[in-house]
Amino acid sequence: MEAALSQQNSPIASRPAKRCIIQEDATPVPWLVTAAPKHETGDWDAHAELRTNHTKNALAVDQPTGALLHDLDRRGLLDETLVIFATEFGRTPGAQRTDGRDHHIFGFSIWLAGGGIKRGVVHGATDEIGFHAVESPHYVTDVHATILKLLGLDSRKLELPGRKRLEIDHGNPIEAIIA
Repeated sequence: MEAALSQQNSPIASRPAKRCIIQEDATPVPWLVTAAPKHETGDWDAHAELRTNHTKNALAVDQPTGALLHDLDRRGLLDETLVIFATEFGRTPGAQRTDGRDHHIFGFSIWLAGGGIKRGVVHGATDEIGFHAVESPHYVTDVHATILKLLGLDSRKLELPGRKRLEIDHGNPIEAIIA
């Protein structure tokens, strides 16, 4: 991994890159959760200056994330390591104010790799302007159910006594992306 990361010329990528090395070193731990908080990558909540913010932030995480995936795969660890790249919502397809976009729950992208996920699969699509999910739409609870299944957990067994959840809250694993 260090060789792949050393090829980076961008100082903006150095903090996320170091987090990827920390992630990699800790990979053998069965329950590792890490994140790149906005203070390390910048502000992804771009209600204004979306192009500037997202270009800078994408540059900060692109090569470190690619290097992490490449190295996990090279070391034979990707198949047992679930990598999730997600946010809690997408962005509206139209502008907010002059150069930003508002929060959007009707269509957004996440990606998963390794840990029981099929390689090279694109699942779902939005309409021609990116407003609504029109092909294989899922609720976020389906993503949760997929992750839990890959971790060998059942959300129904994780309920707290006296706190019964609605059936829809459990979601359904997205079988089409599971290897």
